[in-house]
Amino acid sequence: MIKIDYSLAPAKLLPQIQHLFEISAKKILSLHKNWNPDKGAPVFTVKGKYTTRGWTEWTQGFQFGSAILQFDATGEKEFLAIGRDATVAVMSTHVSHIGMHDHGFNNISTYGNLWRLMREGRIPATAWEQNFYELALKISGAVQAARWTALGNDSGFIYSFNGPHSLFVDTIRTLRALAVAHQLGQVLMGEGDQPISLLQRLVEHAKATAQYNVYYGEGRDIYDVRGRVAHESIFNRRDGSYRCPSSQQGYSPFSTWTRGLAWAICGFAEQLEFCDQLNEGELRAFGGKKKLMNLLLNAAQATSDFYLENTPLDGIPYWDTGAPNLHQLGDYLNQPADPFNEFEPVDSSAAAIAAQGLLRLGRFLKKSGQRYYQAGLTITQTLLAPPYLSEKENHQGLLLHSVYHRPRGWDYVPKSARVPRGESSMWGDYHLRELALLVWRQAKGLPYRTFF
Repeated sequence: MIKIDYSLAPAKLLPQIQHLFEISAKKILSLHKNWNPDKGAPVFTVKGKYTTRGWTEWTQGFQFGSAILQFDATGEKEFLAIGRDATVAVMSTHVSHIGMHDHGFNNISTYGNLWRLMREGRIPATAWEQNFYELALKISGAVQAARWTALGNDSGFIYSFNGPHSLFVDTIRTLRALAVAHQLGQVLMGEGDQPISLLQRLVEHAKATAQYNVYYGEGRDIYDVRGRVAHESIFNRRDGSYRCPSSQQGYSPFSTWTRGLAWAICGFAEQLEFCDQLNEGELRAFGGKKKLMNLLLNAAQATSDFYLENTPLDGIPYWDTGAPNLHQLGDYLNQPADPFNEFEPVDSSAAAIAAQGLLRLGRFLKKSGQRYYQAGLTITQTLLAPPYLSEKENHQGLLLHSVYHRPRGWDYVPKSARVPRGESSMWGDYHLRELALLVWRQAKGLPYRTFF
């Protein structure tokens, strides 16, 4: 399991974070100058150059959101202009995209970050521009909420791009779109002009994810290990009954795809923060605040504990906890992860996502959350240095050794290797910047960054 460094503090990581954003600036400018928007969104690198992969355009917000985060960290207006101009020019189709469940990725990373900077007084709060961002966020949240599968008894979920039978664990983090839209007073208008509460759909989706995608060691099946996560849950659409776990990007339905685990850790931790600032009256109709907070906390702690117990010493996980050749690595959990091994790839992007969730959970729990918080800092320190930090100027990626879709073989494997290594992803780069910014703000005593 991960070896937690309890001596770390955010301020100790400041030199590494400053170094990261110096490197990050060059990476963003390289991609901005050389990427052809007609290709679609950049997804992952091949031999150090970003390429695309048509599935859904879920990474475009991370491309432009990275420039906005760069401005947030450095104050360099060139990056604000890149992020703002691209958001206006390119992101409108993502706001009204009815075919995907990733609104919280694309639109909170762009419109949401700009709206946040405006509220923080970091950029001028012109009325028309604020209204523009808020309108986009309202529509995005309502469109995501409309992808709804009802299960009966006031329960349901936002279904994935696989169809109405499919609940992805990833979507717990894209609930941010519904949260912000609800805060802005938006509802989803249904048939007969019936208003549908976005907060209600957020709560119901979170409950469904916690119930069906997260395991608690309570004998649900013979693979029920506390904190294990199923990437996908499958339902019978005729009667709403749960049928089985599944996995699109993991090794199997009965192992844990570690990026899905990371989405759960980060998503549940952020929803704890969001729901904590709601009052009891807002949540009374959905079972009450205490019950909801206990459910979110249980899921956040279970998944976080599983990550800490099933990750190598330095906090970087292999791509799936049940990957078939892990046994070839020997006692791999009691040594640092080896991104250059010949048997199974690591996934650094999962580490970047999970680290942020661990920091947020640890902060939420205060004194009792020290283990999580320090684990988050430990992982951050690992990611801020080689072999994970990409320091070569001819490599467009920022975070090395990220994996996209191992079962489909979409990741580049060098000729000298047997498994993917040395490449980056748009979501990995973005989340490393987001993680670094979170720690940097805490080290500087600046306002704590939330999406809401």
